[in-house]
Amino acid sequence: MKILVVCQHYFPENFAINEITRQLVCFGHEVTVLTGQPNYGFDGIAKGYENVFHEVIDGVNVHRVKIFPRRSGRLSIIKNYLSFWAHSKAWTRKTKQSFDVVYSMSLSPIISVSAGNLYSKKHKVPHLLHCVDLWPESTVVTKNIKYNGLLYRFLLSWSRRIYRHTTEILIGSPSFKNYFDDVLKIKDKGLTYVPQPALVNVCSEDPINYPEGTHIVYAGNLGSLQLLDLLVDTADKLKSHGLFYFHVIGMGSMKASFLQDIKQRKLEDRVIYHGPMPSQKAAGYFVNADALWVSLKNEGIVGKTIPNKLIMYLGFGKPIIGVVGGDSKTLLQETHGAILCNEDSSDISEQIARFALLSKKEKALIGSRNKKYFDDHFQSVQLIRAIEHHLLDLIK
Repeated sequence: MKILVVCQHYFPENFAINEITRQLVCFGHEVTVLTGQPNYGFDGIAKGYENVFHEVIDGVNVHRVKIFPRRSGRLSIIKNYLSFWAHSKAWTRKTKQSFDVVYSMSLSPIISVSAGNLYSKKHKVPHLLHCVDLWPESTVVTKNIKYNGLLYRFLLSWSRRIYRHTTEILIGSPSFKNYFDDVLKIKDKGLTYVPQPALVNVCSEDPINYPEGTHIVYAGNLGSLQLLDLLVDTADKLKSHGLFYFHVIGMGSMKASFLQDIKQRKLEDRVIYHGPMPSQKAAGYFVNADALWVSLKNEGIVGKTIPNKLIMYLGFGKPIIGVVGGDSKTLLQETHGAILCNEDSSDISEQIARFALLSKKEKALIGSRNKKYFDDHFQSVQLIRAIEHHLLDLIK
């Protein structure tokens, strides 16, 4: 197959689309990616990429369009979204390249896949959308817009139109189907559950060796949905219980308030912020950790989904501290490898304190259940073969 992949983010940005395209090339397909200049997590356009608009990475042809770099502030993010929307469509109108099928991954926002619909319509080829974030639901649950307001209704109409113009849709979490059925009123796009592959399966970096104590790692977005205030509250409560350390890796809209909270409570020695880093390097913190932390506000459809970092966590065979509901909670109940907690720092701290008293052998047993579940259900090759199968079916 000759596949056009549309996704606003691509290497050196850390997203699952990098592994999907690399593996599709290994399967023997010709893959071209339409993406933007890398800027997510770089505080501007990534150094060295200011004037790079075409390159080949692991056999994947990568076309980049100009983009307004994402910085702090809502206006900057809106400009970032709209710049890729406009410039990717412009590239699609001008390109003379021929493809058999379009595969797009809808991170945030859904308008980022519009170029895929445009190419599909213009050249009469199928478009497979992999939906891993819901719009406009994501804007509501993060409190950026009011439910049922004028802006919400506009975004709902725009999003619904983009979803409808695709040929088939894969969903990144089982509960997404309810949103398509009940809110978007779309029931004829297949809506097959295919999760994202984990960002990293094995650690190529040297593992971090921790000092004495219980070390818990969180890696991911520092946003309003991730309940990081609970992590800080928990660390505060555990100060009197012994040596408990929380290692936080990532960036996001709540970074400033998160760091301020740590400083005000004088927890800098217990909640250690390491900043954003490549997935392979972050994985070095997982290997010798006692547990990995995942939390997601159980609100709306988005709060019921499975974050990609949870799948990644499973692959490292570590116990998981889970403050989650919906699909994530169901998944962790199936793995039998998690300490599931309520959205309450007293409950979380009590359960972590009890967990710390377990022997190394008992902790290893809990973690091994997660690794087995990962091996049985979430191997990257297995998931990308499923994507390939849907692409081939569409062409047929």
